[in-house]
Amino acid sequence: MIIDSNPTTGTPTWLELEVSDPDQAAAFYGAVFGWSFEPGPAGTTRCLLNGRTVAGLRPAREAQWLVHLATDDCDRTAERVAAAGGKVLEAPAEFGDAARIAYAEDPVGARFGLWQGRRSVGCEVVNEPDSLVRNDLVTPAPGPARAFYPAVFDFFLDGNDDLPGVDFTFLRLTAEKEVGGIMGDPSAARSSWNTLFEVADCDTTVARAVAAGAIVVKPAADDPYARSATLTDPFGATFSVGSRHA
Repeated sequence: MIIDSNPTTGTPTWLELEVSDPDQAAAFYGAVFGWSFEPGPAGTTRCLLNGRTVAGLRPAREAQWLVHLATDDCDRTAERVAAAGGKVLEAPAEFGDAARIAYAEDPVGARFGLWQGRRSVGCEVVNEPDSLVRNDLVTPAPGPARAFYPAVFDFFLDGNDDLPGVDFTFLRLTAEKEVGGIMGDPSAARSSWNTLFEVADCDTTVARAVAAGAIVVKPAADDPYARSATLTDPFGATFSVGSRHA
C-alpha cells in the first residue's frame, strides 16, 4: 500500500529506530529487508524500500523501535496525552520541514511519538513485504492503557474472538478501520509497542536476520493470521516479522 496523504489521527504513520550506531543499524536492516538509506531531517536517516520511505533511524543511547501516531494538531494531542495521565517527554517541535512531532509516554510506561505531517506523510509504504504491517501495545497492565488511548485518540475498543484465551483488544477508529491493539501479557518485562514487519517468507527472513547478528526471542510459529517470529537486533531493539497465510 502506497501512502501519499496524511492519515487519520491515531493511525500509525511513522516508525523510527532509536539506536546508538545508525550506520551499523543500516547495515543490519539493509541485509534483512533490502532497504537502502539516505540522510533525513535533523541528523536522522531515512530507510527506503524501492525508493519510498518505510522508516527512519534516529541516534539515541537506548535501542528501540518507536511508532508515531498521526495527528492533525500535534500541540493539541500532546495536551490530551497529559490530561489523560500520560507524559509528554519531548514537547511538540518542527522536524525539519517534514512534520511537527512530539514524544510521549503512556500511563503504563510505553513510549510513542506524535506526527503531524508537513512535507512528509511518514511511512510511504506499509502492508507490503519488508515494510510495517502493524503495531500492538504489549503490557502487563492493560487496564490503564485501554482507558488512555481512547481518551487521547477517540479509539474504541473491540474484542477478538480469533484468539481465545488471549487478553487482546483491538483499537479501532471505525468498525472498518483498525489501527492496532493492546495485549495484556503478565510475563512482559515492560510495556512497549511491538513493531511487526510484513515479509514474504518468515523463516527465510529469520535466518537472514540471525546471520546478520539477530537473536531469536520467539521462534517462527503460526497463528490464525500469519506465521511470525520475534527477534532482537544486534543493538538490543526487539521487532517481529510475519508472513500472511495464503
